[in-house]
Amino acid sequence: MLSSQDISTITNSLDDECRHDLIENLSSTHSVIHHPFLEESTRAIKETAIPWQDHHRSGLLTADEVAMIQHVEQASPEDIDLIMNEHGVHYAGLYLDLMANLARVDTVKRVLVLIQDMLNGHEDERIVLFHQASQGKPNYPFQPFHKALSINDEFIGVQAGKILTLLICSTDQRDVDIEDLFRWMTFQLQSNKPYVIDLNVQNLNCLFHVSDYRLVFWRTLHAMDSLISVLRRGGNDPQKTYQVLFAIWLLTFQSTIAAQLNEKYDVISTLMEIAKSAVKEKVVRITMAIFKNLIERAPKNNLAAMLVADLLSFVQHLASRKWSDQELIEDIEFIQEQLQENFQSLTTFEVYASEVETGKLEWSPPHQSENFWRLNADKLNDHDHQLLKQLARLLSVAQQSSVLAIACHDLGQYVKYVSKDGKRQLEKVGAKQKIMELMTHQDQQVRYQALTATQKYFAMVS
Repeated sequence: MLSSQDISTITNSLDDECRHDLIENLSSTHSVIHHPFLEESTRAIKETAIPWQDHHRSGLLTADEVAMIQHVEQASPEDIDLIMNEHGVHYAGLYLDLMANLARVDTVKRVLVLIQDMLNGHEDERIVLFHQASQGKPNYPFQPFHKALSINDEFIGVQAGKILTLLICSTDQRDVDIEDLFRWMTFQLQSNKPYVIDLNVQNLNCLFHVSDYRLVFWRTLHAMDSLISVLRRGGNDPQKTYQVLFAIWLLTFQSTIAAQLNEKYDVISTLMEIAKSAVKEKVVRITMAIFKNLIERAPKNNLAAMLVADLLSFVQHLASRKWSDQELIEDIEFIQEQLQENFQSLTTFEVYASEVETGKLEWSPPHQSENFWRLNADKLNDHDHQLLKQLARLLSVAQQSSVLAIACHDLGQYVKYVSKDGKRQLEKVGAKQKIMELMTHQDQQVRYQALTATQKYFAMVS
């Protein structure tokens, strides 16, 4: 079992790659996971009397358990400290049993409040007591709180989720049913209650300090979709934006995630928009830290996409501003240097390919260069026609008329310059029919490019 000192040591070594002044220490987890909703709900719950004696008469509680509860229920924080210093492990065992055996909503709420009273101001040393009280008891200390997550009550959900997070982050055990917790949290991130989302993001920030759990979350169905959706919905609260960005930053320490994040969720442009509108320096800082991770851990997957998004111009602008944070300044310099170096080394086709992969087509020089297509049309067939398929896909999913027009143009150039089977490949990926449908599009430029591509198609010999 881990002592408070052990927890601090683990925190400092959980991810040596993570900069310590950005990461909150696990020993201060209790100061991270908080929300006025919890405090307000706690006050209301304490005003409701619980008939503990009735539970005793019904056989749910022993007389000794009732006595222990009543001894602390109305006690002052100072008295609770004295009691827990002497009998803390016994109360931890009692509370675990109560969470495991009781089902009434009002009673479970009160037990969760009693646990919070026990932890207040002493989370580090007292959360460990729950691990000590669980020795020899299968499924303890996690299962009683997992069970509580299935109760249809918001306070129980967020408070049990908070305590479960504290328990998981205070042990080096890795046999926790973290998949089940992440599935539950994914659902919570879709809530229409801001405080539910906020508290669950804070929980994630604690859990993501443990590198083993990052990929588990990444692979949880709809988990990343829900987290990115929270980021994009944003709002005007810099602290909430920062917390979501912080979670994403921790995730990007995994190379697998850094390599796929922008490809799947188009985060580079989203992060740029957030940084451009940020009023707090720390929001810019965490955004730049994410970009740095994406470059360091998956440069091949991200540098070209960053150039397409014109991140270079943006960081050049940031470099001209005055910042108080030295690491932010260093990150901006690093990103700028990497983008400038790779701008020189990336081929024209690599930049074009990144445009197609991200769906951010613009009338950049390669599109309109006959020589570019003469040299590169066959490359659209590489990797099982990956780029050709993406251009065809854009004809169906793109919302901007300019993207539709450019995609039609490029497919026309492809069929004109590809060495063989161009017409058959367009039909195979479904592009031919879609281009012909776009000949009646409401936008004049789309109609023109679709017509031109169709003419090139029929002009080629099969």
